[in-house]
Amino acid sequence: MEIDRTLIGRASRVELHEVERGAIRRFAEAIGDREPLHLSGEIAPPTFPTTFHGELPGLALDKKRILHAGEEYRYHRPIRAGDALQVVWRVDDVYEKEGSLGRMTFIVIASEGRDGLGLLVYRSRSTLIYR
Repeated sequence: MEIDRTLIGRASRVELHEVERGAIRRFAEAIGDREPLHLSGEIAPPTFPTTFHGELPGLALDKKRILHAGEEYRYHRPIRAGDALQVVWRVDDVYEKEGSLGRMTFIVIASEGRDGLGLLVYRSRSTLIYR
């Protein structure tokens, strides 16, 4: 993939994600999380925002060519059952590196979730390798 640096700064529209107790519980079980607050569905595990999805305009990737290279989260408060989060994704960076199997494109996508009052709940950054 040729680098298209004009993607940097491009953002999705706001997506509303309603957090359900059952979704938290299923996610905790799927990742083997044994924390009682997570298994009860009261508070979401730290990586729960990976279940939120949105579209970034102009960024159409073949999912078979994507490798997950990293994820980080910063919380201002826990995500709780009953939250209705307004989530936006943004392309933070696009760059290339040469690897042992050839040139790789790295795409860094940031997201943030805000509650119904507009208060920041979390920020995340995800690095993808596109081959």
